[in-house]
Amino acid sequence: MELFFLALLILIMAFALGSGFPVAFALPGAAIITVVLAAASGYLFGTGVDDFFHSGGPTQWLTAGVTNLRGIYWEVERDTLIAIPLFIFMGIMLQRSKIAEDLLVTMAQLFGPVPGGLGISVIFVGALLAATTGIVGATVVAMGLISLPAMLRNNYSQSLATGTIAASGTLGQIIPPSIVLIILADQLASASDQASSMRKVLHREATGEVTMPSVFDVVGTSAGEMFLGAFVPGILLVLLYMAYILCVALIRPKSAPAVHYEGNWDLKFWGNVFMTLVPPLALIILVLGSILAGIATVNQAGSIGAAGALIMAGYRLVNHGRSTYYPAILAIVGLVLIAITLANYNSNIKAIVASGDSPTGIWLGAVAVAMVIAALIWSGVRVLRIDNTLHEVMIETAKTTSLVFIILLGAAMLTAAFRAFGGEELVREFLNSLPGGFWT
Repeated sequence: MELFFLALLILIMAFALGSGFPVAFALPGAAIITVVLAAASGYLFGTGVDDFFHSGGPTQWLTAGVTNLRGIYWEVERDTLIAIPLFIFMGIMLQRSKIAEDLLVTMAQLFGPVPGGLGISVIFVGALLAATTGIVGATVVAMGLISLPAMLRNNYSQSLATGTIAASGTLGQIIPPSIVLIILADQLASASDQASSMRKVLHREATGEVTMPSVFDVVGTSAGEMFLGAFVPGILLVLLYMAYILCVALIRPKSAPAVHYEGNWDLKFWGNVFMTLVPPLALIILVLGSILAGIATVNQAGSIGAAGALIMAGYRLVNHGRSTYYPAILAIVGLVLIAITLANYNSNIKAIVASGDSPTGIWLGAVAVAMVIAALIWSGVRVLRIDNTLHEVMIETAKTTSLVFIILLGAAMLTAAFRAFGGEELVREFLNSLPGGFWT
């Protein structure tokens, strides 16, 4: 009967997902329904509620998922998931401030004369959005609303246009900083801890030694290392997409015709390209570069990204005037001053007191930090006043973050239900029964 309820668990989950039910509720719902049905069947047709479980009972397995997830909040050292709302805020803020729209229009003007240039620009902007959001739904919706009418208006093939948007939207799963990679890094850390504990027990039973040599231990992987591992494959995927569109445009010109820019490629045009392209690229390089270079943790880089997105929105949403770029300039000056202070002055208070050095570095650092904070507050007030954008972004960030963590909880409950009916042992036996046994 365990196999029957295991199959029922998978079928309920597949039906819920296929019918369009939200993933965040389909996973725990399938687990709860199956466990309750198994307990009720044991109570009605067996000797007790535990009869149709591989081991344990319904109460144990219903609470197992929540207990497993609780470790995320209780373990102080595992703070990787804090970066999730920061990166979500960064992506949604850049999307709501119409920076994505500016990027697409500018890139379309730049690549338009190239065969398939509009599609190539969609892939390029999709890659930039992927490096700022990591959320597939938001990227696909934004690109669909902005680029699909333009592509169809310029006689692009419907299949090529929709496929290009869908493909560029999924880049958010692999191009760092990706929400999925952050969750994988956290889950990998948990799995590594469990595997390490099990190895130590097995080693003690086999050898009688209390301590296990470090060469036999299992080492986890940080989110920064996950980002580094996904960076090259992500860029390679972008280049392959672009090469495919270019080949289609050369073989079938009617499917992806060139779009000639009607304006002049003068100094004003290149200035617009610079102001549209450089700030998002600089923010991405700052966020990813600080992680990959080991200067900042994932959480610190997420804070940098959120602050940068807020400052960019502060000058993009306002009407262009004399004071438009004042907050951004103030923030840049503050950051430059911080860099100069760290490079040339001692900013360690204890070291200064002990050695009797001049506290110039402390005062310069305080002034620089005050300038950056003032720029953030100035930009935040602007974004809040213009169409209540900041409030809406915060609400959207809270919703998306909540769904991410509900999915984590649902996945933990689904895994517990899968183990309750012997699914884990069934998979292990199947893998060991393959030709070659354990080594296969």
